[in-house]
Amino acid sequence: MSAVADLLTQLVRIPSVNPEGDPGTDRTGEAECAKFIADFLTNLGAEVQLPEILPGRPNVIGRFPSDRPGKPRLLFAPHTDTVSVLGMTIEPFSGEQRDGRIWGRGSSDTKGPMAAMLQALSDLKDVLPTLSHEIWFAGLMSEEAGQHGSISLASSETFDFVLVGEPTSLEIVHTHKGSRRIFLHATGVAVHSSTPDKGKNAIEPVLEALVFLKAEFHRRFGDLTHPILGRTTMSIGTIRGGSKVNIVPEGCDAAVDIRTLPGQDIDGFIADLKARFPEVTFTTAGAAPLWTDPENAIIQKLRDCGAGLTGAPWFCDAAPFSERGVPAVALGPGSIAQAHTADEWIAIADLEAGLTFYKNFLNQLA
Repeated sequence: MSAVADLLTQLVRIPSVNPEGDPGTDRTGEAECAKFIADFLTNLGAEVQLPEILPGRPNVIGRFPSDRPGKPRLLFAPHTDTVSVLGMTIEPFSGEQRDGRIWGRGSSDTKGPMAAMLQALSDLKDVLPTLSHEIWFAGLMSEEAGQHGSISLASSETFDFVLVGEPTSLEIVHTHKGSRRIFLHATGVAVHSSTPDKGKNAIEPVLEALVFLKAEFHRRFGDLTHPILGRTTMSIGTIRGGSKVNIVPEGCDAAVDIRTLPGQDIDGFIADLKARFPEVTFTTAGAAPLWTDPENAIIQKLRDCGAGLTGAPWFCDAAPFSERGVPAVALGPGSIAQAHTADEWIAIADLEAGLTFYKNFLNQLA
């Protein structure tokens, strides 16, 4: 058993399921995983903090010693939470090594990249202080719902480059789409459907807003494309209203998912919707798109280690840093195809290739 495989097995055996939605287990939250990482980093000589971002749910942040002040800061940043284990067909927290793979929730997304990062830092701990950059590590909580960990760290510390751990097959994701979800709600007055004029139908204004939203989205953004990411998209995902056909509905809710491109003015679009449909309440949630200049000097060092450039339709913790002007990319071993699956795994060969890659990259900073 290699050291990095053993480390990943230990991480998978620590449940850190995001509690949002139906986690499929009562063993939720990132605290236990963060404490394990904190002890690991402390043993490497890092200065460690565990700031609580949400109740009982901390980030874990390690700052490695440097031989001189004023160096640019480089952050390794995987996330500590995983998605739900509901519906998994294997034991989610076994960390079993079988058939050349390590199995369990988070093995791919994203404890595999995390283990490779941590093991690289461990193997090179004696040279880290001499590198051209001051090295930091952060295990970020709640990437899978709300990105609270990355948003908090990006607003409280400054970095010169951020390398987010995700299973990208060791390719450099320097751009990805964002997500903006629009939630519509209208309130009506319920009466018998034989006298609808005495009530107020909540479905009608939501329906009118959805019809306009779709047409206006395509009018404004139908020709908007990105050379790597392609087109922006929208999808009406849910609509719920009314209780029976013979009752004028007193409530209606709908949700729309928009996948945004770097530079797309979605805020102006939503503001116009709110002004046009005052009877409808609009609330939003989502994640920003990512764009980092591929000519960045650190990206060139990653490319010198053999990584290619790519984009992604999904989003990750790189974007909150990029929004604040910090160059950030995602890169890690394993395939996104295994993320969130019922039998999640990572190939041990891929994990070890990730370790080699991160060590080669750190040596590029010597």
